[in-house]
Amino acid sequence: MSSISLFKRAIRTLQNESRSRTPKRVNRWFKWLAPGLLIKRWLLLSASGVLLTSLGLAIWVKLTPIFRLIEFTSAILEKITTIIPNYVSGPVAIICGLVLIFWGQTRTVGSITEALKPGGDKELVDLLMAHRKLNRGPKIVAVGGGTGLSTLLRGLKVYSANITAIVTVADDGGSSGRLRRENGVLPPGDIRNCLTALSDQEKLLTELFQYRFRAGSGLVGHSFGNLFLTAMSDITGDLEQAVAASSEVLAVRGRVLPATLSDVRLWAKLADGRIIEGESSITEAGGKIEEIGCIPDNPLGLPAALRAIENADYIVIGPGSLYTSIIPNLLVPEITEAVASCSVPRIYICNIMTQPGETQGYTVSDHIQAIDEACGKKLFDAVLVQGVSPSAQSLINYAQVGSHPVFLDREETLSLGRRLVIANVMDEDEQTNLVRHDPKLLARELLRWYSSN
Repeated sequence: MSSISLFKRAIRTLQNESRSRTPKRVNRWFKWLAPGLLIKRWLLLSASGVLLTSLGLAIWVKLTPIFRLIEFTSAILEKITTIIPNYVSGPVAIICGLVLIFWGQTRTVGSITEALKPGGDKELVDLLMAHRKLNRGPKIVAVGGGTGLSTLLRGLKVYSANITAIVTVADDGGSSGRLRRENGVLPPGDIRNCLTALSDQEKLLTELFQYRFRAGSGLVGHSFGNLFLTAMSDITGDLEQAVAASSEVLAVRGRVLPATLSDVRLWAKLADGRIIEGESSITEAGGKIEEIGCIPDNPLGLPAALRAIENADYIVIGPGSLYTSIIPNLLVPEITEAVASCSVPRIYICNIMTQPGETQGYTVSDHIQAIDEACGKKLFDAVLVQGVSPSAQSLINYAQVGSHPVFLDREETLSLGRRLVIANVMDEDEQTNLVRHDPKLLARELLRWYSSN
């Protein structure tokens, strides 16, 4: 009995020393048994392989060395049990074996984690569980451009890695416009924003890709990201391959695809009869847009983008500038046809504020009708509308530049055959009073609506 008491005291001492660490370690190891990681089946398969190999070796050597080894081991065990009772030596041997297994596996997993995530603060099992969850997420296609689309992607990437962003290539202003004119490449600006939004290292990559040169002949005003994508386009041969290669380098969660590889140029007919060419010039013209189109008339859709739409579980259109970010994608007939023919949930995210030079005075139904008229068909089933008005100070600031909240004309919107999803998805900066969509709130509301359909 004294040996049992000694054993109990030793166990109790070990428990007291490791009490603070044990729950965390046990919890961490139990995670490896979680369903969906594909770990248990492979461990069992490996154990079966070891047993089968041992059995084959024993059969091959006719059991002679195995038999002698078993006899020798049996003799040692008998000797031990004569000194220490079997009800003590048995549990001690089991505990020692489990400690060795635990120690060995801990060191193995630690080495793998260090190799895969040097300096990382996350456990390998947590990384695997997150990876598995994201890869099982819905196949989401987001159509748009500008900062609105990158904001949306920043929230969606938390829920799924199966994201495809289809981006407009009609931009002709700023750094993108200069590269387009001087190098003959498709404008990389919106694609750059989407790549950074989907990257795992978003903060650092955003700072790098958004960095604009302040000196240097020909470099002033260009962003590093635009130059990077332009160089990749020249190396790989076209923008699609450049974006694919960049996505691998930047560890992007999802895909970014241009709507077309055609050199698209926007034009708009205004209410006063003027016809304005160029995406940047349309907004600057300051008139009411009555019709919008592009040159060439029917640009070919990118095959990869069309396949993504056909295989999608969920299609999201917007948010973004109505006439210069969203509709340009839908001026590609194959893109429009692919979205219209899908039977999956499709939702349009309406802007929170009107945009001077594009949508001044527009209501929610005006936004919907503009898309329907540009496409010639119904593309989405529901519209997500901001439900809470910005603060008084924000309203005053926006009113000074001719911008106001997009008014929800409920009856007119419902008469267009769309379901209304009203939610608070707004992020209002307290210092600048700028109003934007909140990535987390927006993505959460979109996934909630998707799950209910």
